[in-house]
Amino acid sequence: MAAIVTTIEKWQRLQTSVHETKVKAAFEAFRGVGIEPVLIKGWAAARNYAPNALRQTGDIDLAVSPDQYQVALDLVAREEVGRLFIDLKSGLSSLDSVDWNELFAHSMLVELQGVQIRVLRPEDHLRIICNHWLIDGGRFKDKLWDIYYAIENRPEDFDWDRCLEIVPQNRKDWVIIAIGIAHKYLVLRIDDLPFMADARPIPRWIIKSIEREWKRGEELVPILAATSDKRRLLNQIARRLPPNPIRATIEANGDLYGNLRWAYQLMVLTRRTGPFLKSLVQLITRGRRKSPIGT
Repeated sequence: MAAIVTTIEKWQRLQTSVHETKVKAAFEAFRGVGIEPVLIKGWAAARNYAPNALRQTGDIDLAVSPDQYQVALDLVAREEVGRLFIDLKSGLSSLDSVDWNELFAHSMLVELQGVQIRVLRPEDHLRIICNHWLIDGGRFKDKLWDIYYAIENRPEDFDWDRCLEIVPQNRKDWVIIAIGIAHKYLVLRIDDLPFMADARPIPRWIIKSIEREWKRGEELVPILAATSDKRRLLNQIARRLPPNPIRATIEANGDLYGNLRWAYQLMVLTRRTGPFLKSLVQLITRGRRKSPIGT
């Protein structure tokens, strides 16, 4: 068993090294066309991890100024850049209410393999990863470690006012609730956090929703990717009905402590139905055009 664990750790460290090389290459490519991106999640989150704790690698999440987004899209479309698997974002309005220029102005440079990588300052990054975890509906228990280590290994001059007081109250509550969830399931120490004495308990419906997600067997995938398998398609539709109440609340910029989650779910369902049906019709139409005559 020890040998198996060692092999897995070696493989994970190799994957981490490969991922870091890709992050370096991505920044060099973007700067080559005059774009300064900001890295979020991924390696930016792994920097906080304990030396013996490994974070699973994935896409490279880069955010760029909205006025440079189209140029960045064209860059990512190039084969040599596309193979880096970059998840490109136009600003960070989907994850935060703070203006992009404000976030960028307070970002910082850190070294990776001899290259300066731009990341958000710790206070902004914690808020972003908390929001992102909730947007995913609490599906990924392992991603809670990003929140855990961001707090456990935060710098001594970490500014909680910068993290919490520059956003509306509902978004401040999102961050505090996400931290509370990390405390509940990962035993994150919170006794020294200045706001926890006044923090309200995590609503029971959130706990039920999270634990229900963790018990689900089938992974959530883009629904149009399941159209070739009727059974899988029905399962994916069932996964979305009703919409995850946590995700629906965040998408609707709602209040996690409130009692309107059913309204948020209806709002999200209504918003998604039209684009889904349009994409489904286009998919079916393309399929018919490709089919041989007489079949």
